[in-house]
Amino acid sequence: MSEAARFAIDPDHPALPGHFPGRPVVPGVVVLDRVLAAIEATHGPLAALRLPQVKFVRPLLPGEAARVVLEPLDARADGAPRWRFRVLCDEAVVATGEVHG
Repeated sequence: MSEAARFAIDPDHPALPGHFPGRPVVPGVVVLDRVLAAIEATHGPLAALRLPQVKFVRPLLPGEAARVVLEPLDARADGAPRWRFRVLCDEAVVATGEVHG
């Protein structure tokens, strides 16, 4: 596995209001956006992607430092690339899953 990206979601991010009032949590779609950005940063722009398996283990709070760890997997039979990912915060797992090209 190789580290691909470190990030923190700013407390002023536009997706945070209402998610959840009084105790904001970074929405899963924002976390997944960072995973896809990490893949594209190392492999260039990609066509449509699938996320056949994603599991959110614990919430990510605004301002918390996190990192995306990517593991390339064997390509599918049609040659499309695949990756396994983990999002970590202080070594605790925030999310895991797979991305298929």
